[in-house]
Amino acid sequence: MRYIKESNVKMILVIGDWSLGIRRILGCLLLLGFISSCSVSKQIGKQANDILINDTAISTGHIGISIYEPATDKYWYNYNATKYFIPASNTKLFTLYAGMKYLGDSLVGMRYTFYDALSSKDGNIKILALNPSGDPTFLNPEFTYQPVSTFLHNARFDKFTVSQDSWKSSSLGSGWAWDDYNEPYLAERSPMPVYGNIIKIELEKVEENSARYLALKKRNTKKDSSIIPVQKYFLKTTPSFFEKNLNTKADFNYFIEMEKEGKIKIVRHQFSNIFDFERSSTVLKSVAIPFYTKIDSTSLNFMPYEHSVASKILSELLSKKEIYNGTLGLKLDFTPIHSQPSDSLFKPMMHRSDNFFAEQTLLMASNEHLGYMSDEKIIDTLLKTDLKDIPQKPKWVDGSGLSRYNLFTPQSFVYILNKTKNEFGWDRIKNILPTGGTGTLSSYYKKDSSFIYAKTGTLSNNCALSGYLITKKGKLLIFSVLANNYISGATPVRRAVEKFLLAIRENY
Repeated sequence: MRYIKESNVKMILVIGDWSLGIRRILGCLLLLGFISSCSVSKQIGKQANDILINDTAISTGHIGISIYEPATDKYWYNYNATKYFIPASNTKLFTLYAGMKYLGDSLVGMRYTFYDALSSKDGNIKILALNPSGDPTFLNPEFTYQPVSTFLHNARFDKFTVSQDSWKSSSLGSGWAWDDYNEPYLAERSPMPVYGNIIKIELEKVEENSARYLALKKRNTKKDSSIIPVQKYFLKTTPSFFEKNLNTKADFNYFIEMEKEGKIKIVRHQFSNIFDFERSSTVLKSVAIPFYTKIDSTSLNFMPYEHSVASKILSELLSKKEIYNGTLGLKLDFTPIHSQPSDSLFKPMMHRSDNFFAEQTLLMASNEHLGYMSDEKIIDTLLKTDLKDIPQKPKWVDGSGLSRYNLFTPQSFVYILNKTKNEFGWDRIKNILPTGGTGTLSSYYKKDSSFIYAKTGTLSNNCALSGYLITKKGKLLIFSVLANNYISGATPVRRAVEKFLLAIRENY
């Protein structure tokens, strides 16, 4: 027979009652949390219906919404959040992650080595072999600091050559609109971009008897000593290379004959650097047009880039340095030259949604991580490694979001935004993404700014906004709103999204 003291029994009973009470309290708290969570979701759902889903600008199309609180690891609201949408430039959020992951704090602008060769004509010569990185800042007028250019000007060598062995991509992306080739937002991808792969053309008035006038008049003298009629305008190009090397129906070296002063537009042939002049109702001041990069394939590891615009411009830049035509050893050790802080590229990429910077960022990430430039391979690698736990695997085909083949879910953007913040820090992200009244958000979220940091996305009948939202109570939320196939313009859709997000900010 067991003997238990009465005091012990009372103690056991007391402990039992206390434990039961705690469990009940915890259960009530969990229930209250669940009810509260359900209440928030229901409230946001009502706002979404009233402001977004049933808005006349959106109701003809499709919309997906996801709102997540990283502090609690809970979704506040999901609507079509696992469905796939064309994200437009929201794709750049994934490109940003790739760049931050693999490009480090500063960009590799170029890699180089010197190589001694024997020429039948010149004897022993010193060859500068360049291995490009895809850096879009090289000779780009937006970046005054040009360490690669400085190095090239100061280096001593007889001839140079450029490797294209690492180039495994194409100049145009899959799914890009073919008829946009003349637009400045569709600059071609290339292993060695120069001047942003953009030619800037300005209409310059020529004063009679000026140095420009006399020089051009002399050049316009025909063999029969007749003079081409003098006109009032001249086309100035940046880089100046194009003034002397491009063919046009009205040669760049001549004055432009126009029926109405300066009222012209310039259109490039799709697969060549031939420019046509067409009449326009407005006076041309300046225009930016992507030039045709023209990179011919070769079986050689090193090629002279004789058919590359970039090499010709580089030769001119280096005071007509000759391009080496021979072959080089297959195993060469290259030394990197760093060009710009990485964030100085990422910030304009996100603030003005620069497509060219995005495409080259993805190619540079590929070059640094895989050893060659392939948008397809780096995307596949990222999805199998760093992003293998993404909730819904996207169809990701380019760096900029220009392709309509891209398909992402709202939750996939919440995922990448949360991952980017966790890996690289909130302060750095805030410096890269635009906030209200800045960049592509310059017309939105102006009141009480610095509470939203987000990336826009726009294609015809498609718009997106994904980013971070800080509520009035100080809660940090990650959101994504994707809208496709509406028939209204983008502005009313963006205003509806703005109204919806502002309501969340005010109420929570």
